[in-house]
Amino acid sequence: MPAEAVPEWPASLDVGRLVRTGWRPRPFREFVLKIHSRCDLACDYCYVYAMADQSWRDRPLRMSSEVVAATASRIGEHVRSHGLTSIDVVLHGGEPLLAGPEAITETVTTIREAVGPGVEVRMALQTNGVRLAAHLELLDRLGVHVGVSLDGDSVANDRHRRYAHGAGSYDTVAANVRLLSERHRHLFSGLLCTVDLRNPPLDTYAALLEFDPPAIDFLLPHGNWTAPPPGRHPGSAATPYADWLIEVFDHWYAAPRQETRVRLFGELMHLLLGGASASESVGLSPVTVVVVETDGSIEQSDILKSAYSGAPVTGLHVARDPFDAALALPSVAARQLGELALADDCRRCAVHRVCGAGLYAHRYRPGSGFANPSVYCPDLLRLISHMARVMETDLIARANGNREA
Repeated sequence: MPAEAVPEWPASLDVGRLVRTGWRPRPFREFVLKIHSRCDLACDYCYVYAMADQSWRDRPLRMSSEVVAATASRIGEHVRSHGLTSIDVVLHGGEPLLAGPEAITETVTTIREAVGPGVEVRMALQTNGVRLAAHLELLDRLGVHVGVSLDGDSVANDRHRRYAHGAGSYDTVAANVRLLSERHRHLFSGLLCTVDLRNPPLDTYAALLEFDPPAIDFLLPHGNWTAPPPGRHPGSAATPYADWLIEVFDHWYAAPRQETRVRLFGELMHLLLGGASASESVGLSPVTVVVVETDGSIEQSDILKSAYSGAPVTGLHVARDPFDAALALPSVAARQLGELALADDCRRCAVHRVCGAGLYAHRYRPGSGFANPSVYCPDLLRLISHMARVMETDLIARANGNREA
């Protein structure tokens, strides 16, 4: 008889045994709601539409009032059960602004009412920016913060972020981001930029700075060991993404004043100094994010759609299952285990507590599942090592300067 196939990790993780040995899951604190499942752009690198999982085709266009009510009730239940005093709720898609003003208003108000007045509910929306101008007054009234995806100047952005008919989105989005930055700045949470190696690093950074963003997120293109990202060849020691990011870091770190927060650099610096990460992209902090799809399905991070079809699925639904049911699943528990969830190669690495094996989706390899280093492993090691050297040199120089003084 053929040998029985070993399930991909973390399917074999025994959560009951973890609990018996004293481990306890962390409650969810960030709820990502997919209020609309379609988009008005056709970005060719999108993990929702252009990668392994195509479940969007079978989802309802928008989250119904019934699903919104059930989701809000489950969030309130989770908050009360765990005594939470604050949570984050992110309106997402697809493109969430396609849901329209009435649906956005209903979602925000229903959740706040279900959670109650004693809990801080930080509302945010991540958008491609195309329809932003028409919604800014509404988002201001509702107190919803806004993050916008933008990849640099018009050439950089329009390499990928185009309409279905092929035209670029930059001009419209840039005008709307300026409006956000100038007239509703208190709502502006930052810009999200996906790195493309063809775009000059410092030119890209300068183009984003023109909008005076309070923060910039540089994201690595999604990929894994089977479907590697552009320019990343598994097994190669080359570090093209680290080289790109280091150019920006060196300029940003040496700037005479802080131009803006760059979240990746800030997280890594905090980790290098012994802190804990607030991002699932680096570090070993427990991931406390859960997703609700337009049909009410409870899922893990939708970025996992880039790994394989069905990767984020839990089999749970807000109409019948509490969020605590997701915390008992091996796939969710694995995201909260820290060092115990790392591959052996990662645990032997000197920077594993800082790197944390990178973004979970980038570790996937058929057969071993997510028990692998990141496909970006050489890049992460080089970037972190470079930042550590720069910080150490700076700290020594400052200490010597103080002694001389």
